[in-house]
Amino acid sequence: MKYLIAFFLVILMNFTISAQKNFKQDQLKFERVKTAYDLKWPSLEKELQKAGFGNGFEMIMQAYKAEGKLEIWLKTAKQDKFSLFKTYDACAKSGTLGPKVIEGDLQTPEGFYKINVFNPMSTYHLSLGIDFPNAVDKTRTGKDRKTGGDIYIHGDCVTVGCIPLTDDKIREVYVLAVEAINSGQKDIPVYIFPFKMTDANMKKYTEEFPQHKPFWAFLKKGYAFFDEKKEKINYVIKSGMYVLSLKPIEADHN
Repeated sequence: MKYLIAFFLVILMNFTISAQKNFKQDQLKFERVKTAYDLKWPSLEKELQKAGFGNGFEMIMQAYKAEGKLEIWLKTAKQDKFSLFKTYDACAKSGTLGPKVIEGDLQTPEGFYKINVFNPMSTYHLSLGIDFPNAVDKTRTGKDRKTGGDIYIHGDCVTVGCIPLTDDKIREVYVLAVEAINSGQKDIPVYIFPFKMTDANMKKYTEEFPQHKPFWAFLKKGYAFFDEKKEKINYVIKSGMYVLSLKPIEADHN
């Protein structure tokens, strides 16, 4: 029996790797993705090699609304911790600090998400969808109101709650995300914070937005974990709140 199980595991692993390789090939069939690779991959590949990520990597994105920054963190299978690879400036903002509550409020979400859509034919050149809303967002909004959706990291320079980077910058981020999936990563985490959650910033911004203090306290725990460990934030959602763990957790976050 153990040999039969091992056989099926090998088949499953090979199928997964093949699907990921096909994903990149399928993406390259789209003109905008091919152009992004033509324009960006030669220099990116050199930068990745120089930084020690040249043989495949995992990827985490961290966004900070107040600072208007999107960070790209990478690590290889041989590395224990993620390292900062690049930082991009968002080129537009909408709403204020604080989570997205209801459809049409122009807010950019705050919380722990993952990429769930690669759109090579986006209205905004190229776009990476974020799996908003999750169970925390739905609990906050309530049953009789709409959370909204369609939150993306995208090109162009307009936004009603998304993270716009310009066409030039999204080409790099999109290519890096495709390469991460191609290297075997199943989900790309996206952690969206209201600001860099230092003690000084917490004091500053909670005085300005006291209504968000309880929620931000939960986010700060995740921020502190990643800041110290440089590892994926391990969490589950219980009763509409994030619950963090020091050990990896397999759970449905939706």
